[in-house]
Amino acid sequence: MEIKEWLMELSAAAGVSGLTGALDMAERLFAPFCPMVRESGSLIGKLQGASDYTILFDAHIDEIGMIVTGLEEGGFVRVSKAGGVDVRTLAAQPVTIWGREPVEGLFASTPPHLQTAGENKVPDIAQQLVDTGLSAERAAALIRPGDRVTFRQEPAALLNDYVTGKSLDNRAGVAALLEAARILSSEKVLPCSVTFLLSDQEELGCRGAQTAAFAQRPDEAVAVDVSFGDSPSVPAHKTGKLGGGGMIGISPVLSGPVTEKLTRLAEKSGRPWQPEVMGGETSTNADVIALSGAGTPCGLVSIPLRSMHTTAEVIRLCDVENVGRLLADYALAGGLKGDDGAC
Repeated sequence: MEIKEWLMELSAAAGVSGLTGALDMAERLFAPFCPMVRESGSLIGKLQGASDYTILFDAHIDEIGMIVTGLEEGGFVRVSKAGGVDVRTLAAQPVTIWGREPVEGLFASTPPHLQTAGENKVPDIAQQLVDTGLSAERAAALIRPGDRVTFRQEPAALLNDYVTGKSLDNRAGVAALLEAARILSSEKVLPCSVTFLLSDQEELGCRGAQTAAFAQRPDEAVAVDVSFGDSPSVPAHKTGKLGGGGMIGISPVLSGPVTEKLTRLAEKSGRPWQPEVMGGETSTNADVIALSGAGTPCGLVSIPLRSMHTTAEVIRLCDVENVGRLLADYALAGGLKGDDGAC
């Protein structure tokens, strides 16, 4: 199976925190390369190397979505955000409510013909309703407050190596870790041990990576996420170019030595890469991994992505592949200890 097929399956899976669809899918995909176990809602696997010195590669697997807060007459359902949902995109958006059985619905939308002056302002999510088409009695039998809600959108291949779909933030990062695991699992001996972490609840405050990194206590780490891709609607200096390779994070909160080694390896391999400079926190799992235990040297590599936090996110497969291979190069070089022969 190739990266494109991995992404199609991962993108389609339901993975709002509290659901297991994406975890089930990732567990199956990783099985040939690195068997994974579930710990506190996340997936963790390890390839043992010649040394116990351990590099952790993290990618969050959860996606943005919603949670049911109540039911209204006529089979309408009220929801609240579970993560950074962009309310501008909700009108007429199809969703799946994961009740006693899956219920298909869509956000109700007022036709423009019936809107009055001043109604063009986007209402808060608490003011919007999901139309299930069910009677009130049937809806109450299937749906309860607390049920998770996911966007219903099938991924699609675009021209060249572009792919669009929901939850590519951060299933693209998961696919990059899969590529790294595929490469590393074929090696007879690794210089150091490698832990793969598919963390939950990043969209809710990086909670999964914080607890998992504390439990695993790696010697160093690299977080993989997505970042803003080039688009006419966003400032060029705040974006990375799709097809330009992984965006290697440069920030005071990241490990300078890890960042420098990632950069050297990217340049040595001749693979494209691009810098992503941040003046403080990165708003990724790298922020909490770096603080785990007594402190963990942590780097960050991001995949450029357009239309973040929508159901039509866009990435390029070549960027996912290049990031996965950069991670494999980093592990094969022994991480920070590889230069001095400590591994």
